[in-house]
Amino acid sequence: MYGKEGEDMQIPSRYTIGVHILMIIALKSSSERVTSDFIANSVGANPVIIRKTLGQLKTAGLIEVIRGKGGASLLKDPEKISLLDIYLATDSQGENGQLFGFHKDINPNCDIGSSMHQILDNKLLEAQRALENQLSQTSLAELMANSKELTPL
Repeated sequence: MYGKEGEDMQIPSRYTIGVHILMIIALKSSSERVTSDFIANSVGANPVIIRKTLGQLKTAGLIEVIRGKGGASLLKDPEKISLLDIYLATDSQGENGQLFGFHKDINPNCDIGSSMHQILDNKLLEAQRALENQLSQTSLAELMANSKELTPL
């Protein structure tokens, strides 16, 4: 079976929050103290969510967080951090590493319902692999370069 019944089929916003956080840290930490409140103001999210995401990024070895008023800094060069690294760090794949899940209460007595996993599992796995491959090809440094082109920091 591919996904667990009842899983959501959407990548949580924590992934994009993780990307946003790393961009802020990469672009601002050399000139400013990057705290969870500072980040929350830019992201527009509750500082508790920011701290949880910072914890995930720290656990993944992408950042260092100094408690109190210290702020955060990158542990890796932005060229070495891919979007896939951030995706995996923020646990965007749901339970058991699966991006897609199935809706609850599939009727096992229905001809179609009973075969949904058999019909979809391989296609969904192919889609997940394609997404992961695409994310692995873009670095944080590339996003930073795009950001500088769009808005002067």
